[in-house]
Amino acid sequence: MSKTEVVTAPGPLRLADGRPAAEAWSLDPTMTHLNHGSFGAVPLSVQELQNQLRAEMDRAPIIWFPELPERIAAARAEIAAFLGVATGDLALVPNASAGVTVVHAALTRRRGGEIVVTDHGYGAVTMSAERLARRWGGRVRTARVPLDAGEEEAAEAVLAQVGDATDLIVLDHVTSPTARLMPVERIGAEARRREIPMLVDGAHAPGILATPLAGLTCDFWVGNLHKWGCAPRGTAVLVARGPLREQLHPLIDSWGAAEPFPDRFDHQGTIDATSYLAAPASLDLIERTWGWDTARRYMSDLADYAEQVVGAAFAEITGNASPVDVGMPVPGMRLVRLPEGLADHREAADRLRDRAARELGVEAAFTSFDGTAYMRLSAHVYNTAADYEHFADACVPVLAEWARTDAQPVEKVSP
Repeated sequence: MSKTEVVTAPGPLRLADGRPAAEAWSLDPTMTHLNHGSFGAVPLSVQELQNQLRAEMDRAPIIWFPELPERIAAARAEIAAFLGVATGDLALVPNASAGVTVVHAALTRRRGGEIVVTDHGYGAVTMSAERLARRWGGRVRTARVPLDAGEEEAAEAVLAQVGDATDLIVLDHVTSPTARLMPVERIGAEARRREIPMLVDGAHAPGILATPLAGLTCDFWVGNLHKWGCAPRGTAVLVARGPLREQLHPLIDSWGAAEPFPDRFDHQGTIDATSYLAAPASLDLIERTWGWDTARRYMSDLADYAEQVVGAAFAEITGNASPVDVGMPVPGMRLVRLPEGLADHREAADRLRDRAARELGVEAAFTSFDGTAYMRLSAHVYNTAADYEHFADACVPVLAEWARTDAQPVEKVSP
């Protein structure tokens, strides 16, 4: 949206029987939930399905576990269809970080052992890349991508760090701390031309992007289904194409170890794989109730409204009305600048998140980038304009007061 455009609040989504969309979830109604992007939210009906699957597993485990790989393969086929990829290219893993670990464990140094990441990267993934670089005797090169960088500038910043010693590029599809897209298609094509493997961290992409892998050239791609897809937690995908995928093995070796990719990932011993089996029901719920295109349009419109309302509330108090210019914005998430004195580094952002939940009854995401603190707003189908209006009216003044009082120097008391 244009930063000067006035956005009208979209009408709330409802269930088929007219009830508010939120009643399909078990979220605490006494709290305001503005952070779907971190851990997602599982619909009640899917929770019930997973409980039924667990009960089935516990009633007859000798029947359950031998049949489990075939059932996982069937769920995998439904998930692949949702993402628009071939079933044979997709394995199920517990989360995106687990998929990243699988890839890092499989790769070997071929050139100089350098790994290129960006300063927008998810912390755990970057730490995994650093560990791999140490194992290779190489190093991590960090591309500095300005928050307002468009596609061309962002691609140039990343590729400037790529050289003859580069053995791997690790790139976010949707950045977690800054809620922006990265030009994965453009960088992926160049990486393929240079024969450099590329791993795309698409943790936020399934559901929020209609066809996240369309037109994308990369060796490996990971994505969480428990975020925007609302699947049970512990459900993610690892998509691998090309010859390097045959080097990928599950983190747990089991009886499928000799099978090809991705079939070997369907055999994981006695783990509770009910999240995998229930995941298609979450994706189907959104489609049957509203349609994913409608849901995505609603989330994007609501996020625009949230940015406007919350940003205006902060600006009225701080006098800083400058909007946050995100070069490649993503549907469903927006950034709002916080007052100085709040969340200027990751640990402070986490403390603010915890304090807001305890004292304000708000589940929210706070983040920082390049020394500036932001609130990352998320919008899903169960959110309404009233959620963000409540936050703007009741919570923004308190946050502004916290920024003022916490920034005050502590007076020394004479002994």
